[in-house]
Amino acid sequence: MATAVSQLLEDYHRRTVRSRQLAEEAQASLPGGITHDARYFRPYPIYIERAAGSRKWDADGNEYVDYVGGHGSLLLGHAHPQIAKAVQEQLARGTHYGACHELELRWAQLVQRLMPSAELVRFTGTGTEATLLAFRLARAFTGKPRIARFNTHFHGWHDHAAFGVGSHHDGSPSPGVLPEITDNIALCPPGDIEQFRRLLSEHNDIAAVIIEPTGATWGQVPVTPEFLHQLRKVTSQHNVLLLFDEVVTGFRVSPGGAQGLFGIRPDMTMLAKILAGGLPGGAIAGRRDIMELLDIDACGRQGREKISHHGTYNANPASAIAGITTLEIVAETDACGRASDCAARIREGLNRVIREEELAWRVYGNFSNFHIYTNPDREPVTVADLDSGSFDYRKIKAAAASPAVGKLRIGMRVHGVDIFGWPGGSTSAVHTEEDVEQTVEAFQKTLRALKHEGDL
Repeated sequence: MATAVSQLLEDYHRRTVRSRQLAEEAQASLPGGITHDARYFRPYPIYIERAAGSRKWDADGNEYVDYVGGHGSLLLGHAHPQIAKAVQEQLARGTHYGACHELELRWAQLVQRLMPSAELVRFTGTGTEATLLAFRLARAFTGKPRIARFNTHFHGWHDHAAFGVGSHHDGSPSPGVLPEITDNIALCPPGDIEQFRRLLSEHNDIAAVIIEPTGATWGQVPVTPEFLHQLRKVTSQHNVLLLFDEVVTGFRVSPGGAQGLFGIRPDMTMLAKILAGGLPGGAIAGRRDIMELLDIDACGRQGREKISHHGTYNANPASAIAGITTLEIVAETDACGRASDCAARIREGLNRVIREEELAWRVYGNFSNFHIYTNPDREPVTVADLDSGSFDYRKIKAAAASPAVGKLRIGMRVHGVDIFGWPGGSTSAVHTEEDVEQTVEAFQKTLRALKHEGDL
């Protein structure tokens, strides 16, 4: 008789025959068969053919409750009718004018309406481009070379942010990154204001500090609002720019992002994901005196050399109309609150299952997310401990890489639920109570299978 976990794997193979064929074919065309590191999955990923609302369907016709949500970009769910209609109408008008257009202005004005810190806005192609441009602006504005970052916080894949996230926490360069670049990045433990103060005392050449304002990996390693307020105070005292990476949290934590909810005004903000309504697009927004380094006329008046910035797809009309439609809905409805309420019900339901199964796992999070801590050492940790940001971030990250996580994701997919590899997920405003119930049931069935096999 097959073991429970072997049965899960067998079921996965049986349900995803076409995905397996496509994954094998992709090995000949794509490095590792994938186009994004987060889509790596053993034994092979699923291939999706269509999606609508809170659900998606794979190449074999299997239906999933989706908590990946376009890597967090789909607060309003897949193929939202208003967004789809607006984009379709725009496609008929053209996808790229190579010229200014009214939509880019309307899009920027909406960002300014929702985020008061956005005195000026410059659109980019991606969130990675936005953080890279922010680093350049900070260095040029302050005349100082060094950027401070927090370990495990993700700010894109460019050289200045490619280490100290999943590895190289000592600040050493990851493959392909020059030591001259890492020498001008200062890493600090997350959530430790005293360590950050010491960092400033050791380096008088720090131009800016960048942070994910709810913590690394969408709050998997949380930071508290109190820490953010302390960070704002300390940076102001030392003339260090404060950069909020709101690529994930912007227009999701609240219509005004984390800064709007917490009442903190950063000097610059990086945006993407929800900004463009599920299409490609990013932006940097911030203080006029900093952003004017991108302004040809302003730099001419000030006798300063302008920062060059191009981008073929900056504010392209299709992304712009998708972003406008999305932000209008976010501004005028309770979409953020609905998504957060759904995540709270999921966290409650999954923790109830954990108690019933008498496991040491914990599910925690805030706003429209949930994080599953598999607690491999079975420590007496509480949800409050994890939410507080005081629990050792190294243990959280190590647990996310444990074999149990891969088996958990296989089981959830077999039972019709797709989650992130954190492990955890993001909810949308269109997830339903039926989705929550199916998710909780899939979680319990998977845990029981893992227990039967002896993994728990």
